[in-house]
Amino acid sequence: MNNWVHLCIDMQRMFAEDTAWHVSWMAAISGEIVELAERFPERTIFTRFITPERAADMPGMWKSYYEKWEEMTRSVLPADLLNIVPQLAHLIPPARIFDKMTYSPWTSGELHRVLSRDSTDTIVVTGGETDMCVLATAIGGIESGYKVILLKDAVCSGADETHDAALELLGSRFSAQLEITTTIEFLSSASL
Repeated sequence: MNNWVHLCIDMQRMFAEDTAWHVSWMAAISGEIVELAERFPERTIFTRFITPERAADMPGMWKSYYEKWEEMTRSVLPADLLNIVPQLAHLIPPARIFDKMTYSPWTSGELHRVLSRDSTDTIVVTGGETDMCVLATAIGGIESGYKVILLKDAVCSGADETHDAALELLGSRFSAQLEITTTIEFLSSASL
């Protein structure tokens, strides 16, 4: 397995710190993500969920979504909270950043273009939240033809029930295209 990339989903300060979108589990999985990213920073891409300046800037139901979460728009949220958490940020570069404005990093097509240019055939997914952005990333990766490896001890959610349901869905319905494993198991088989 030589042509793999680590997609670390939304390990940002706005989810790690005291905001309306705080994910308390993030601290519990950080060690596994740090271990993988520090071993392979050149293979790591950190996605960042970038919120709009104002709710009115967004189309359709995204406008309603950000009307509900106005405190998370960039006109209110301190800009530095969009950054990757400090324990990972020092890896940039060689790790890269990919900004997205939706749950899925695949929407614009740019991520697929970058990975195709690099002949990537496998994505290793970590980060948050399992039942939202991680789920969208995994399904989009499958849709784009990648083998997806999800590290179950390196993904988190704000809700136990939907975290478990997302892992069950991915593991049972997409087992031909997606593998669920642990960080240590992946690292024992990972190659440069």
